[in-house]
Amino acid sequence: MQQVSAPDTTPAHLVGQAVVQVVDGEGRPLCGADVIVAQRRHDFAFGNIGFDLVDLANGHPSDGDDELARQWLELFNTATLPFYWRDFEPTPGAPRTAELQAAARWFAGHGVRLKGHPLVWHTLAPRWLLDRPVAEVERRLRERVRREVGDFRGLVDTWDAINEVVILPVFTAEDNAVTRFSRARGRFAAVRLAFEEARAANPAATLLINDFDLSSAYECLIEGLLEAGVPIDAIGLQTHMHQGYRGEEEVLGIVERFARYGLPLHFTESSLVSGELMPAHIVDLNDHVVDSWPSTPEGEARQADELVRHYRSLLSHPAVEAVTYWGITDRGAWLGAPIGLVRADGTAKPSFHALRDLLKGQWWVAPTPARTDADGRLGVRGFRGEYAVSPAAAPTASAPFRVDAGEQARRVVLSAGTASAAAGS
Repeated sequence: MQQVSAPDTTPAHLVGQAVVQVVDGEGRPLCGADVIVAQRRHDFAFGNIGFDLVDLANGHPSDGDDELARQWLELFNTATLPFYWRDFEPTPGAPRTAELQAAARWFAGHGVRLKGHPLVWHTLAPRWLLDRPVAEVERRLRERVRREVGDFRGLVDTWDAINEVVILPVFTAEDNAVTRFSRARGRFAAVRLAFEEARAANPAATLLINDFDLSSAYECLIEGLLEAGVPIDAIGLQTHMHQGYRGEEEVLGIVERFARYGLPLHFTESSLVSGELMPAHIVDLNDHVVDSWPSTPEGEARQADELVRHYRSLLSHPAVEAVTYWGITDRGAWLGAPIGLVRADGTAKPSFHALRDLLKGQWWVAPTPARTDADGRLGVRGFRGEYAVSPAAAPTASAPFRVDAGEQARRVVLSAGTASAAAGS
């Protein structure tokens, strides 16, 4: 039996195997049939923010958006959409639901899974809520969480339920209603509100707690929340590396510390700069304000190397189930930093090509000719996910199948026309 296999560089714990029997519409095995096997999608969540394509999805593209969309879709299968409350509901009762739904449908139509970020966060809380009584703030928070999760149910089923809780009660950069609520009711109450209201609106949702503070303070917070019965589905870990790549040893040390809770780990916000590094003495990245932060040839080479190393190290650990890079383009990037995989003029950086070679080369089964055996079977071994088989003579007429953990038997039915092409009749 012929075997179609992914390159050996694929992380072993993410590999599955299927024995595929190809049959015609009457259930008869197609023996000795020439077919093509191709991977269609990884199960692993390779994500990026979808902020830059919201206008395109709503029919208002800027110059270069079509090419940017092509580049985005070439690499990623999971999009994070912006639900920052201040921008999402600039005036009470007037949320941007239709606009974000259009964006979610556009991505879903391209086979992309969606995540919402964030439901509860002290930063970018609505200014109109600032001077309201705590009881009203709580009511509005509950309504906000239920509304968004309910309105997007079936489109967006993964959420950062609450963001950056470690500093929530002591956040002083600006006055806001969410911090005031957490001080009055307690930090655990704010977290519980986010998770319980989201769960009520969509029991099947995947709900994350998410933070940039990866110190023991975050560990203590998670331990306390789990002991209190807060229903956390996954732990979000931010790794914005504007001051330089932390290195495999440090990153995997972080993974080990948080993997001990037995929950999936999502690296929700990863970034690496392709220019001069931010000075190491800066504590809050938001304090680094510059007029220009250019990408450089040396920085781009460094970014490409570090990006591949970062992905390889993260996917080497079975606890990691998602990695989201924080930006496809330098255009409008956070803090003006050159963290994109594409320059502001739309040209791809070396990091784009390096990540494409990894995800769609070394961790991918490209279209591969194969021939079924006397029982119409062939073996497929590769990165877990979605695949398709098609007749070599009619490669656009395909039938889907999955490769999951372990070894699975799959029966693939080709229609009468495509079966004839596969059999060479």
